[in-house]
Amino acid sequence: MRELTDSEMRWVLDSLEKIAEKMVAVTERNRGIIPYTTVDGHFDDKSKADICWWTNGFWGGIMWQLYKLTGNAMFREEAIGVEEKLDANLMMTEGLDHDNGFKWLPTSVCRYKIEKNKESYNRAMLAADNMAGRYNITGKFIRAWNNWDNVDRRGYAIIDCMMNLPLLYWASEVTTDPRYRMIAVSHADTAIEHFIREDGSVNHIVIFDPYTGEKLETPAGQGYAAGSSWTRGQSWGIYGFTLSYLYTGVTKYLTAAEKIADYVISEIPESYLIPIDYKQPKKPDLEDSTAAAITACGLIELAKATHSDKADKYLDTAIKLLKTLAEKRSDLTKEKDNILENCAVDYHGEGHNMSIIYGDYFFIEALMKLDNKALKIF
Repeated sequence: MRELTDSEMRWVLDSLEKIAEKMVAVTERNRGIIPYTTVDGHFDDKSKADICWWTNGFWGGIMWQLYKLTGNAMFREEAIGVEEKLDANLMMTEGLDHDNGFKWLPTSVCRYKIEKNKESYNRAMLAADNMAGRYNITGKFIRAWNNWDNVDRRGYAIIDCMMNLPLLYWASEVTTDPRYRMIAVSHADTAIEHFIREDGSVNHIVIFDPYTGEKLETPAGQGYAAGSSWTRGQSWGIYGFTLSYLYTGVTKYLTAAEKIADYVISEIPESYLIPIDYKQPKKPDLEDSTAAAITACGLIELAKATHSDKADKYLDTAIKLLKTLAEKRSDLTKEKDNILENCAVDYHGEGHNMSIIYGDYFFIEALMKLDNKALKIF
């Protein structure tokens, strides 16, 4: 992978300086919360509405990254506060699912790596044990969701889980117990077989028979339609399979990440503003800035990992995505709490043109990756 040019590095450093300055002010006026989105430019507090919500670890991740970037102790204190609030989630079985990784990797695992805190280790291992217990032995997949709203989801697996597998890889490393890694690898193998299509696009959801493991259905999920191409799902695929390669050294995971990345690059519009679904109609012109930020993160890691001559293409695409977000879809003033704009939850729901906390997290992480300063959270 090529080195960043002087002008690119200046842009990265300038962007991180502006983000750090903004986030000092934002954090000072939002002490003790766990945000998900903003209302009139100001954060909500998801810890009051739903302590088990799947995004509740990302604010802690932002705080740890900013602590690494600036050394400001306030960020560390807020990160620990998020981790402690999530103890309530650990005591709710219906609030634990495959997204344990998204909640405890950016909080407890991150803190354990930095400080070797025993309480953080305990929390992260409880989360890992619960996630490992979701493994379906016959179907060789990790069950995604619980039966909320009386919907039978025993056979559901989703592409997002590729980003949660690092919780199991970490657990295997710190305990020297291969079971966690075996489960993660088995799920990743199933994802290669059943989630990645011939053209390199990926399914969001695959429903299996929970007793036989037979593949039954691939519904639209959060994308436009069954068989279409939900962009955030593609980004989870690029980043997630790259991570499985980095943890295991198994080449087929790298090959899978490259296949998805090559497809995504072929579908990115000239504007570099990412839609919610690469196959969605031209009107309405719905965007998802979170997909752009996550794709950039995945491409940066893939550029470092690949053995092919496509590394520069992956890096160049990531930089274009981030510069487009910075120039057209971000707010670095101190008046608004969020950074990224035009984020989306899904295609058919009402969550459009909003801010979402993990968009900000991955935008910050991607820029810090370019400066080689990012904490290894996933």
